[in-house]
Amino acid sequence: MAETTKGPAKAANAAGAVKTAKTAKAVKDVKALKKDLPTVMVLTTGGTIAGKGEAGKSTGYKPGAISGADLIASVPGLEKIAKIRTKEVCSVNSDDITSKIWTDLASRINDLTKDRDIDGFVVAHGTDTLDETAYFLNLTVKTEKPVVVTGAMRPATSCSADGAMNLYQAVATAAGKEAAGRGVLVVFSDRIFAARHAVKASTYLVTGFEGGDMGAIGLIRDDVPYFYGTSEKRHTVSSEFAVKKADKLPLVSVIYFNVDADPELLKFAAARSDGLVIAGAGGGEFSKKFARVIERLEIPVVVSSRIGRGIIVPHALLCKNTVSALDLPPQKAAVLLRLALMKTKERSELVRIFSEY
Repeated sequence: MAETTKGPAKAANAAGAVKTAKTAKAVKDVKALKKDLPTVMVLTTGGTIAGKGEAGKSTGYKPGAISGADLIASVPGLEKIAKIRTKEVCSVNSDDITSKIWTDLASRINDLTKDRDIDGFVVAHGTDTLDETAYFLNLTVKTEKPVVVTGAMRPATSCSADGAMNLYQAVATAAGKEAAGRGVLVVFSDRIFAARHAVKASTYLVTGFEGGDMGAIGLIRDDVPYFYGTSEKRHTVSSEFAVKKADKLPLVSVIYFNVDADPELLKFAAARSDGLVIAGAGGGEFSKKFARVIERLEIPVVVSSRIGRGIIVPHALLCKNTVSALDLPPQKAAVLLRLALMKTKERSELVRIFSEY
């Protein structure tokens, strides 16, 4: 009886040895693959992408309730496209983002980019002010390594939450060499935008971001980005703006013009601000009463449009002491003016800066 069992036992042992060898080879292959993967630093700031609330619902949640580490762990397949490092910069609703957080974030990226092992950066951010933060970073980070900003329109606990896919695609974009040297990018719902052009365009749609008149500069499907354009304006390493963590930015207020808007608001804001941005009607228009006050202001005034598309034609400005924001929306004109005022208050220089950035 013992003689008859030797054959099957020997075969079973041989099969086990083959299986063990295959497993060992697979583990070795995975380790080799991971060794060759690019390294992406994910910097988290809170927002809806890290939001938590009642299961299934997309409103009434707490932004920034999920830690950066847990956020990364929630994205399936991320470990197959990049080696991930993560740092939590803050954990807030993006309406509570401050210029102090901006300078901290830019300083961190500028310090971390010296690490040769880091190939790209992703900033996870709330969507309400994401476009402002992305544009600020576009003007202040000093690297050609990819820097990608993303977020989510729905909290992680909602039905069909969009954060995991957006974060996955942002990491895939930041991990690729194709994104290098293009300035800061916004990746959202399968599309890639230049930070200068990206704006939040919906309060609820998962395709919540658009690129204005310029549109998207690329698309991403799964983990493969496809680029079709780039921003021609100065950014990152070609930008003249530099900030330190301790820097205090000048204060710029945005005044929205509407029918019967009180010109006294201009005086009130001017007394408390280093510069103003006017969100004018149409092509940067406002009332004669507004114009009379603006012409007497002693601080820089930039004119944009409340429409969010189109251009403010410089030679058609109603007040000759103002500066055209060109195609920048009011909130981004304010970002650029704050940085510009760290260098100059001269109108001619501000005109140059707004034309180049």
